Amino acid sequence: MTDNGTGTHGAVLQDAAPQQDGPLVELRGAGKSYGNIRALHGVDLTVRPGQVTCVLGDNGAGKSTLIKIISGLHQHTEGEFLVDEEPVRFTTPREALDRGIATVYQDLATVPLMPVWRNFFLGSEMTKGPWPVRRLDIARMKATADQELRNMGIVLDDLEQPIGTLSGGQRQCVAIARAVYFGARVLILDEPTAALGVKQSGVVLKYIAAARDRGLGVIFITHNPHHAYMVGDHFSVLRLGTLELSASRAEVSLEELTNHMAGGAELAALKHELAQVRGVDTDELPEESDLTPPVAPSPEGTP
Repeated sequence: MTDNGTGTHGAVLQDAAPQQDGPLVELRGAGKSYGNIRALHGVDLTVRPGQVTCVLGDNGAGKSTLIKIISGLHQHTEGEFLVDEEPVRFTTPREALDRGIATVYQDLATVPLMPVWRNFFLGSEMTKGPWPVRRLDIARMKATADQELRNMGIVLDDLEQPIGTLSGGQRQCVAIARAVYFGARVLILDEPTAALGVKQSGVVLKYIAAARDRGLGVIFITHNPHHAYMVGDHFSVLRLGTLELSASRAEVSLEELTNHMAGGAELAALKHELAQVRGVDTDELPEESDLTPPVAPSPEGTP
């Protein structure tokens, strides 16, 4: 990947796609139970075009369950799930893809030893010639992959190189560009910066912002409030399967977001116990009254 100082990594992003007015995806009081285990309960989430909705939470908070509901892998057992303001109940991930909802998981669903262009079209290869002697249209796939990557601001020196030779950040960016090319309107990113260093995380965050600028609705799943605050427009913090915080960027500071993400309320409740431990300075710990979460604004027309 090169950077010649023009645009993002040497390419100019395409004009943003025209945006619709209503939300692309909306959850209203959604939940999921596995028998007697309630993994998710009463979650409200709205994904709008041209916005990054960040979903934060510790391990076991319910982030994976939320992804599975929206991506069509699992069905919700309570509440409503709407796409383009129409109630839906997906039974397979293919149904979600057909409605423009694409998910980029941490493993990226790539084959490390295959070239970049093969991974770009993996499972959706272009072919040419009459049946039954159709064959791969390699030249067209290479040209299309190169053009689409450039449209997202990604310039690779050699599309023939195995995708496993790229850095983690570059592979994430290829996966994002692939999802956009195949018609994604809602892009779900599952912990895209979890295993990356600072520099590569910055590269991924740059392309998340590029996807937003193209008019996509982005759901950024992360446990890193600093990464979320860099690109996020709305923040939802999950804790033990429930929505602890729902606030726009203007309603919450990075410090408040970090406190909610780190379980600041629990730390405040234990402040008096920590104060009894020799050598522990509790002066900077938050008070419980400082951690009252902002109340999510009611939809227009409701009290």
